[in-house]
Amino acid sequence: MLRTMDEPPCPCGAAAARYRDCCGRWHAGPQHLQAPDAEALMRSRYTACVLGLHDYLRATWAEETRPADIAADPPGLRWLGLEVKRHQRIDDGHATVEFVARSKLGGRAHRLHELSRFERRGGRWVYLDGDLR
Repeated sequence: MLRTMDEPPCPCGAAAARYRDCCGRWHAGPQHLQAPDAEALMRSRYTACVLGLHDYLRATWAEETRPADIAADPPGLRWLGLEVKRHQRIDDGHATVEFVARSKLGGRAHRLHELSRFERRGGRWVYLDGDLR
């Protein structure tokens, strides 16, 4: 469905998607934490970073690799966009997503390029870890 001018687009960059119909449905409501695949989870985690939804990040991170605390973003950090380069489903319970997330802080541009690993546990996808590229 195309978004109307008064509804914000989803920060994940999905074409013509409104936040509430895109990552917003995984952040709250009846489909909370139920992203259907690793790419949708990756996009929703990026959007959670943009919106400061640290509880969502914790809830979608595998317990054994999750940090004790997720620090708040430094003041002035602006997320500029997400590019999903590749989503590879390995089997029913494992997948990888390669992405580039761009941000700006203190007038300097930053780029996070990662190959992330995801696993399906108890019927839902979680982020395991990733390798920087």
